Amino acid sequence: MMQLTFWLRVPPPFSHFKRQFRSLCSDDTPMVRRAAASKLGEFAKVLELDSVKSEIVPLFTSLASDEQDSVRLLAVEACVSIAQLLSQDDLETLVMPTLRQAAEDKSCRVRYMVADRFSELQKAMGPKITLNDLIPAFQNLLKDCEAEVRAAAAHKVKELGENLPIEDRETIIMNQILPYIKELVSDTNQHVKSALASVIMGLSTILGKENTIEHLLPLFLAQLKDECPDVRLNIISNLDCVNEVIGIRQLSQSLLPAIVELAEDAKWRVRLAIIEYMPLLAGQLGVEFFDEKLNSLCMAWLVDHVYAIREAATNNLMKLVQKFGTEWAQNTIVPKVLVMANDPNYLHRMTTLFCINALSEACGQEITTKQMLPIVLKMAGDQVANVRFNVAKSLQKIGPILDTNALQGEVKPVLQKLGQDEDMDVKYFAQEAISVLALA
Repeated sequence: MMQLTFWLRVPPPFSHFKRQFRSLCSDDTPMVRRAAASKLGEFAKVLELDSVKSEIVPLFTSLASDEQDSVRLLAVEACVSIAQLLSQDDLETLVMPTLRQAAEDKSCRVRYMVADRFSELQKAMGPKITLNDLIPAFQNLLKDCEAEVRAAAAHKVKELGENLPIEDRETIIMNQILPYIKELVSDTNQHVKSALASVIMGLSTILGKENTIEHLLPLFLAQLKDECPDVRLNIISNLDCVNEVIGIRQLSQSLLPAIVELAEDAKWRVRLAIIEYMPLLAGQLGVEFFDEKLNSLCMAWLVDHVYAIREAATNNLMKLVQKFGTEWAQNTIVPKVLVMANDPNYLHRMTTLFCINALSEACGQEITTKQMLPIVLKMAGDQVANVRFNVAKSLQKIGPILDTNALQGEVKPVLQKLGQDEDMDVKYFAQEAISVLALA
């Protein structure tokens, strides 16, 4: 007890902790060495510079050469903190040999860590070492034999360019990075392609208009046609980056034809994927451009021969109204939807009802009452029973949006008439609507 009291009153000298930490770094148990490696960077920050060079760097070198890859990868993480404390000369002589070794490590987990921490390493090492040593290492990571490593490196392409000196960015990216990017666009692994697609559009702001048009646009077009949905989504999600650099006119001439081609693809699943991206694409391009170039596509999907496409197109219209507003819907979408109520194909007439169901809440009471309700009531006399019972379901759906006068004066008589229909399904759904809306 007296000894414990003494230790509490008089803490041991700092040299004691350094000895203990050195001992932990060389412990026989890998789990202990991993724990020590995870704290190496933090420990370095509280030491004087001479101690960092004389004591921490040797520990870093030793841990980075450990027989366990789980220790070596944690040493890479510590490298960032250590590098921030040293001069350029010290980095070149004390740290870079070990970091080069890690970038070529036999374990893909260690190489993955180098790729994953590359932006932090780049900032810590500085522009000179980046150009001489890190860029060649990054090139090797982009063509690594393991897909996980390539994906991690691809995800850092934009940050790499942004962290380069402004005067050297364009040259380095064009000459030393772009050739590897072109290969990754057609990589065999979808995660690699998806990671690249999430950042490649950002290179347009670094390379400028001419380079984007000549070198990047062909890559964007290839990615827009990729079989992997995530690749296409990541390209569409970042179109605004390219729009800022080359302008909407150039964008429409280059990328939109590819989007239109996909939207009309013979495979319905491809069409479905583009429909799901359309609200996002509309937000990127703006309402005027959307109306001019893409509105007709959205309406054409409503009469597609595949039900899943018609259903997705209906939901798409609702999302577009939420994005562009009710005035746009009243002037642009609603009239075109209501015209379909007179289509000879009963499936298209039912699509009108599905659209009204989806649009009513987004458009609000006034538009629903004045424009949509009269069409629904008129369709109650359709010759096809499927249309009539969908009228009953639509009235049940839009009923809560309507005011009491419309419900009692217009909706109730129609539902009562449908409740006496000769078709059992029509009768059932009409009576259900009357019950739900409390019109009995």
